[in-house]
Amino acid sequence: MREPTFLILTALAGAPRHGYGILQEVAELSHGRVSLLTGTLYTALDRLCAEGLVEPDREEIVDGRARRYYRLTEQGLTALTHETGRLRELATAAEQRLRTASRRPRTA
Repeated sequence: MREPTFLILTALAGAPRHGYGILQEVAELSHGRVSLLTGTLYTALDRLCAEGLVEPDREEIVDGRARRYYRLTEQGLTALTHETGRLRELATAAEQRLRTASRRPRTA
């Protein structure tokens, strides 16, 4: 799973959000490292809806404009849970290797 997809699913894990809310949450989750363009986000949301990971939750009109909210599906929750575990395993393996590397004597 690519990082932007992981972050979008993570943003929706807490509660349904509208597009701008997802953009803000992704930026916050990534500490500003990932900032999605609006077109990129909606392309990703269309793909995630087609894959059954995300679905529209509701629409409301704010200042004369439609605001669509999206939510994580059960399938999306399962995918996010699986990916979180996979990333945790990789991070644990890296941490173990780093501990081993830090104990080795340095050669000049």
